[in-house]
Amino acid sequence: MKVAIVDGYVDEPSCLGVPPYISPYPRYIYGMLKYFKVNPAYYTIDQVRDRIFELERFDLLIFIAGIAVPGKYLGGNPMSLKDLKDFSNLKSEKILVGPITLEIESKDRKNLEEFYTIIDYPFERRLLEHLSKIFKKEVKIERDRNFVNRFAILGAEVVKFHPDYPHVICEIETYKGCYWGRCSFCIERFHRLEMRDPKAVIDEISALYKNGVRFFRLGNQTDFFTYMADFKYEIPKPNPEFMKNFHRAIWRECPKIRTLHLDNVNPKTIAEYPRESREIVKTIIIYQTPGNVGAMGLESADERVVRENDLCANPEEVKFAIKVFNEFRSVGYNGLPCFLPGINFVIGLKGETKRTFEKNYEFLRTLLEEDLWVRRINIRQVKVFKGTPMEKFGYRNVLRHKRYFKVFKERVRKEIDREMLRRIVPVGRKLTDLRCEAKRGKVTFARQLATYPLLVGVLGEYERNKFLDVRVVDYGQRSITAIPILNPNTAKLYQLEAIPGIGKSLAGKIISNRPYNGMEDLRRVLGDVYERVKDFFSFEDKGYMS
Repeated sequence: MKVAIVDGYVDEPSCLGVPPYISPYPRYIYGMLKYFKVNPAYYTIDQVRDRIFELERFDLLIFIAGIAVPGKYLGGNPMSLKDLKDFSNLKSEKILVGPITLEIESKDRKNLEEFYTIIDYPFERRLLEHLSKIFKKEVKIERDRNFVNRFAILGAEVVKFHPDYPHVICEIETYKGCYWGRCSFCIERFHRLEMRDPKAVIDEISALYKNGVRFFRLGNQTDFFTYMADFKYEIPKPNPEFMKNFHRAIWRECPKIRTLHLDNVNPKTIAEYPRESREIVKTIIIYQTPGNVGAMGLESADERVVRENDLCANPEEVKFAIKVFNEFRSVGYNGLPCFLPGINFVIGLKGETKRTFEKNYEFLRTLLEEDLWVRRINIRQVKVFKGTPMEKFGYRNVLRHKRYFKVFKERVRKEIDREMLRRIVPVGRKLTDLRCEAKRGKVTFARQLATYPLLVGVLGEYERNKFLDVRVVDYGQRSITAIPILNPNTAKLYQLEAIPGIGKSLAGKIISNRPYNGMEDLRRVLGDVYERVKDFFSFEDKGYMS
């Protein structure tokens, strides 16, 4: 039987799979198929969207999809309901899995069921049982989450077929579920709280590493600080000693990792156990790579909304957690702070009023006034899923507060984000290892391979997958503008003009006095400006292809 996996990408509260990320799901499914002695093909939705005919040669197609926490994506265009309808005419047997199964309306589901076998989320056990019937081979399924371990190893090689390989960030699952599990909107409630064996996690990282992966995110869990914590307490007690040994073991197995980051941190844990949490922050700064972000769910700074939606942490606890992060503020070798918090807002929850938006803004304003840094402020409207407490309430506040949402978001982007970026990455700061992804005229958009990477508009036209070192020159609402480290003999006029302290006249003078044999030649042309701008220049080629 010829089988293909079509990765339509996922974005969940605890899992990211939009390129350059690859989620665990295609790796697990690839491993399951290998277990059944099948050598499947792997495609992303972007690869096949305009070439559907290529899928005609397969007997079985497995589609993975579901954007539970929508965002704007540079690396890929996630699979939509329209895509699924386009694929429905394929004669192959088709299976659909992922969080998308939670959001398909009854009418659409009925239509899709004519063409797809829909396996409800969470799907891994159900899919394995279904594949066992298709291939007529028994498989032992362990009762806990460790049943995925063998498939994680068997499926590691699928990363080589990703179009961004080797520039892929592998999302690594440490555990599933949430110790709180009561937030009104969150789909993590559908997972049982189950830890994966740390040795199995390290073995998976090692298998991916042997297949050429150098970029990892310890995501796919709701609170990294409570991995292998003491769960006899209502709020699990973190284990700093385990965390230290776990990180050391990763580096022993994989000494040349280029990115090791994490995803979610529950502020409730930090507020409840500040001593243990501080020790874990120190470990993360030492053993993970700079530019790291611990995303935390504030959701709302309105206590009424917190109560009515049974949110885990209140605003005071979130602010305390932000303060703990900021106690260890330091800049890493790639130009970004080693480890900063991020905060998430969810708009449209029960109990929300006009005053909610004012409280949310006041919370952020206070952070600036107290010089508390957050690397990322995510603001999104709630997405309502079947089986959550928000299902009955629906989108009434989303619709009622559209205008407030728009004004709040624009105000945060203009008045909070820009100032926060100025503090985190001041003008002139050098950022290293930015991967070029897309060109728009004379600007190339580039990012470090990281968790929640900072989008950088680089002045210049550079090929995809070229890596650059740059210096910051200006700020957008959620991004920065930078110029690469320039060779004065080859720099463009518009690049030179963008350097703070060099205007059009001096930029023209630099060009008219070419060539330069070294920095002393350049000093003579720049005069008094030289000391202020010298770090923007180099006679070495700072860009490289990888």
